[in-house]
Amino acid sequence: MAIPSSGTLLQGAVSLLQALLLDRRYFWALAGLALVADAVLTQLVIRFVGFTEIDYETYIEHITLFVKGERDYSQITGPSGPLVYPAGHVWIHWVLRHVTADQTTGAILVRTAQQIYGALYLWTLLVSCQVYQQAGGMPNYVILPLILSKRLHSIFVLRLFNDCWAVAIMMTAIVAYQKRWLKVGTGLYALALSVKMNILLYLPGILVILVQTAGLLAGLGHIALVIGIQGLLALPFLNTHPKEYLSNAFNLSRVFLYKWTVNWRFVPEEVFLSTGFAKCLLALHVFLLLVFGFKWCQPDGGLFPVIRRSLFRPTEGSGVAPMNPDRIATILFTSNLLGIIVARSLHYQFYSWYAQQLPFLVWHTKYPTPVRLVLLLAIEYAWNVFPSTDLSSGILLVCNTAILAG
Repeated sequence: MAIPSSGTLLQGAVSLLQALLLDRRYFWALAGLALVADAVLTQLVIRFVGFTEIDYETYIEHITLFVKGERDYSQITGPSGPLVYPAGHVWIHWVLRHVTADQTTGAILVRTAQQIYGALYLWTLLVSCQVYQQAGGMPNYVILPLILSKRLHSIFVLRLFNDCWAVAIMMTAIVAYQKRWLKVGTGLYALALSVKMNILLYLPGILVILVQTAGLLAGLGHIALVIGIQGLLALPFLNTHPKEYLSNAFNLSRVFLYKWTVNWRFVPEEVFLSTGFAKCLLALHVFLLLVFGFKWCQPDGGLFPVIRRSLFRPTEGSGVAPMNPDRIATILFTSNLLGIIVARSLHYQFYSWYAQQLPFLVWHTKYPTPVRLVLLLAIEYAWNVFPSTDLSSGILLVCNTAILAG
């Protein structure tokens, strides 16, 4: 039996590597390796990097007050502040309190909580890979940056922020939308929104997809479904203190502290805190949504023809071009990015809102691959500078805008 030469072995290894990185038939082989590698990396982070308490203790304290019978959101508070998240957050952390807090002493079992968030992180990575695979049109290696973010690992397993739950559920909803399981997608969207309000950033894109695929009346039905799920989850609070619940869980006028901003550090503090600045950002958001509304509807003849068809044929989808998985993901990711760019303030945990969408978005620009990689590295750099600086904030804004413009 002939022994393969070293040259033959090398050639085989190169061919295998090329297949893993470029051949769509081997997408899940590469994704599987990435998942295993990241599972090991996540365990190493949990084992050797110290946990930092920021909000998790407060989440659990909120639930302790809830368990004791408090239903007035304005009276539910903890070490780092009051309860300002919708009811889905409460129910998730009600479960987590039973699992990650000692029922006798109340002490938080940090390592148990980290393992749960580690599993949540891997689920988010898995469904992100599924989004990329269903979209197609990109080389397999585009998923590799998904496992390399230092900040994202920190947000999930070293900080235990509730953003992680909203992101995980929303990415699962996007998979459902890609598969055209529209009601499932909207149900999951409603659950994600019940955890954190930033999920509203996806709503314009979701409405475009629903109206074009199912029709105006069906779109209104989906909105009713979202409202119904919010109401059902919030019943204990709406039945007793509805005003306090709505004003705290969905407070659109919150002003964030300047010292925590990642995206507007180069703006003077007095400008950052002013209502004029907030109004300008809101106006810019509306303008960008209009611009991208035209772009999203361009394959179907433009925004106005889509609106006209929706009004005259409300029971039918108003789209003409196929709403394929790639287009669905592009619309939803872009809708999210628009809101992130004009957000009043971004805190470090907010990176999780779009970190696993960035390779997809970058590879949908017309920039050459070296520029795409520089954009990803620059954004990761900006989110890892603590505290933020004028330079890091400027880099973040420029790179996010460059992706949107590309």
